[in-house]
Amino acid sequence: MKKLILIILLAIPILNYAQRHSAAINLGHFNPAATEGGFIIGYEGGKFVDRNLSLGWSIDWFHKKFVDNVYVEQFELYYGVVDGEITEKRATTNLHSIPLMANITAYLPLTPFISAYVTGGAGAEVLLIFYNNLENPNQDEFKNAWEFSWEAGTGLLYELGNRSDLFAEISYHESNPSWTYELKDPDTGKMKTLERSFDMSGVAVKFGVKFLW
Repeated sequence: MKKLILIILLAIPILNYAQRHSAAINLGHFNPAATEGGFIIGYEGGKFVDRNLSLGWSIDWFHKKFVDNVYVEQFELYYGVVDGEITEKRATTNLHSIPLMANITAYLPLTPFISAYVTGGAGAEVLLIFYNNLENPNQDEFKNAWEFSWEAGTGLLYELGNRSDLFAEISYHESNPSWTYELKDPDTGKMKTLERSFDMSGVAVKFGVKFLW
């Protein structure tokens, strides 16, 4: 009986933290290899396993309108160099990146109000891409591409109160969504299958606020 009471008493803190949830909103800057850097916004939900460990999920949104130089190179390979403005119009791409991940975070208290943490996650990333047809730049096209993605990061957290924290984080994100498309070879008249890929690997710096309940 005494052993049972002792086990229950030891388990109470764990059970309390297991019922503790968190929600975080973050803003920042993401610099993937495929495009120029830009604004990123995200949301993260979590549940504490104990005082220094939480499990959760996250979703981010990154948007960028840019000229895809790889696309330009493929066009010039088959059709030669044409008017720069027309080529740029063909390669103008409107991209939305939305990674959805499961993650784990471990905290290391440094002072009563400040903690360092490391975090890692893995999941799927979807790209929504709006672009112009390579052969007919006045024709709009849409594609979506899915790919496995992962990220790892570290940051500092400042406790504002019992139910709110501020945090700053730097992380590395890895993914490379792609799809295949056909292009007519002007020399042979045959259709060739090419791949268009977007290297979304890069570093993100984020700042945000976390709420606990």
